[in-house]
Amino acid sequence: MRMTNDTTSTLPNPPLSAPGSLRVHRKAIRARRNRGLFVVALLVLIVAIGYLVYWWTYDRFWVRTDNAYVTGNLVPVAAQASGIITQVLVEETQFVNSGDLMIRLDEHQAYAALGRARGRLGEEVRRIAALFMTRKQLAEKLTSRTARLDLARHDMDRYLAASPSGAISKQIVQNTADKILALEAEMREAQAELDTLDAQIGGTTVMAHPAVDLAKYQLIEAHLEYVRQQIRAPVSGYVAKRRGQVGDRVHPGTPLMTIVPLDHLWVEANLRETELEHVRPGQLALVNVNLYGSKHTFHGTVEGLVPGSGSPFALLPPDNSTGNFIHIVERVPVRIALPADELREHPIRPGLSTTTHINIAETGQSVWSSLATPSTSEYETDIYADELPTAEALAQDVLTKNLLLNQGQAEMSEMREAKPRSQDTAEEPERRHPRDPALRVPGTLSRTGGLQMREAAQADIGPRE
Repeated sequence: MRMTNDTTSTLPNPPLSAPGSLRVHRKAIRARRNRGLFVVALLVLIVAIGYLVYWWTYDRFWVRTDNAYVTGNLVPVAAQASGIITQVLVEETQFVNSGDLMIRLDEHQAYAALGRARGRLGEEVRRIAALFMTRKQLAEKLTSRTARLDLARHDMDRYLAASPSGAISKQIVQNTADKILALEAEMREAQAELDTLDAQIGGTTVMAHPAVDLAKYQLIEAHLEYVRQQIRAPVSGYVAKRRGQVGDRVHPGTPLMTIVPLDHLWVEANLRETELEHVRPGQLALVNVNLYGSKHTFHGTVEGLVPGSGSPFALLPPDNSTGNFIHIVERVPVRIALPADELREHPIRPGLSTTTHINIAETGQSVWSSLATPSTSEYETDIYADELPTAEALAQDVLTKNLLLNQGQAEMSEMREAKPRSQDTAEEPERRHPRDPALRVPGTLSRTGGLQMREAAQADIGPRE
């Protein structure tokens, strides 16, 4: 303990400052600190004023979002006929023009079905044409029987006039009356057959008959099935998501691949509902695609606002009236068109992320309007335009050939059966049209009238001996 005290007592004492100098040193430190705080506050104030000026003159007129993506028309290619893939002619990333052949299907069954339909149409044409010929024969038969009935009636009139004098026997009168009844029955039979045919072919022609029409459109359907065994590109673009493989059996609607036209793309910016108040179609939009960063800015135009946020169009739309409710800010997609010349100079792809700025200082158009139009090539295809005319031409060719052949055979048959008519036509009975009401229900001598005439004849010539 003594040694410690001795050691402590031997240490030199620190110099003592004067009270005035300590007070000056503290004031300098405080002044230096105040100057620093003033500089910092001045800088903050300058920055705040600068930001306020920037916001007031520029920034408040722009709506920004990084929830924006490039999108476009993704044209699906699907099978339109049943068959087995035998050849794939395109691959992913390959460019195809509209109408290029991409996939072939096995066309053997479709070709056989087309042949059956062609034969069925020809057979139907011949059958209906034969019905028309049969009707013509029945009409001639009815005319012939009409003439025979008229002749028998004339004979009956002469026999009745000569019967009182005894020049004609009562047997002849009786036989003539029976003959008239038989001819009337034959006429009614022929008329019934003619009416039956009229029910089948009346009011139409061979070419316009419903049965021929049915066979014709079955042929057209078979031709379309055969033609669509070759799958062609509906639009020009790049192939993506090819699914079809050789050996796959496909059916109508089976997806095979997708074609992406890269010359018409747009940006879909999902803006908060609180930012949409002043967004209008026609306003300028600056788009920076992450692929190029700040090196290039696309100068787009707002085309329209999608009529609804993403929630109502979701697979399972929310039902806020049930369960617990959690409020979230909804986003509404805004469509922004990109210039075609900028797309050619700086190619982009659907799905790329972007940062989008919309200038709401511009007036734009009404929120009810839209500048989006289906004016580019991927909104229309003409690769199917020739299919139906070609199929109809094929059906018309089958119709014409079979109809002309059937008519030629009928004319040759008529020429072989034709006979020279007698030069003496003075006593030829009058030929009536088959549809004459007098032939359908004879007015002068029906079945009842024939019986009455026979009874009258028997009363005039007396009872048989």
